[in-house]
Amino acid sequence: MCEYCHKHGEGKKWYLQAKNYSQDLESDLKKRRVFDMNVLGKDMQKWAQVKKAPFFVRAIQEPRIAERVRNMHFGQVLPIEDVEQIFGIVNNVVRLPCFCRKARNVKEQRYCYGISVLPQGEEAQKVVNKPGTGFLSGYETSDLEKVSKEEALENFRQYEKEGLCHSVWTALTPFIVGLCNCDRSDCGAMQSAVVKGMSFMYRAEYVAELDPELCNGCRACMRVCQFGAMAYSAGNNKAYIDTGKCYGCGVCRAVCTKDAIHLHDRASVPAVANLW
Repeated sequence: MCEYCHKHGEGKKWYLQAKNYSQDLESDLKKRRVFDMNVLGKDMQKWAQVKKAPFFVRAIQEPRIAERVRNMHFGQVLPIEDVEQIFGIVNNVVRLPCFCRKARNVKEQRYCYGISVLPQGEEAQKVVNKPGTGFLSGYETSDLEKVSKEEALENFRQYEKEGLCHSVWTALTPFIVGLCNCDRSDCGAMQSAVVKGMSFMYRAEYVAELDPELCNGCRACMRVCQFGAMAYSAGNNKAYIDTGKCYGCGVCRAVCTKDAIHLHDRASVPAVANLW
């Protein structure tokens, strides 16, 4: 998002800046202790209540709640190219149970990945052995599955073919802790953003464009779009994209056999340049 690219990315994509990952392990531990899902849950409940209030109440309270939520925990949609770049930054990847799917009693597939840039050598060991850092070696890591970056990236490519949308997440912004693979039926964040208009899952830095000359009308893209941005013209036998609904995930490209869909920088499309 423009705001975070300027504030946390020196004008570039904020999530591609190594400083926003866990380089300073001791500092990151303090941030993790501060982050509280219970507080976030209360904010989300309050936001849902405010949504039902009169317009003037929403106009005052919604921006405040949204800002507080963003500062604690938020996500942004990513295409696979940016996922690849993130894996080029981090040096530690684990698979872990999905909080949203667990809350909905959905079969666990470990679609969520914890990522970090852990310091190496003796200094790292000193920090790991400090009091209060038990999550690195105690019960909090007992359910984590260490994977290589190559294995993780191959998994992400397969998830995309299945229609799952990639996203990057903070725990105390801009501290980045994970990548997720989401679908609207199971992801609370996606449902809140798309269905309820409670945006703490934001659009990608891109938007999709379809070349009608290449489209054969197979509608495979419609089947995997999680955001309702793909539609179909029976008269033209072509799909088309509603850019106002497009989150720029690029998942539609993975199933297009005619290479008819491409991503463009959101900033280059005036109609949606400021739509996040």
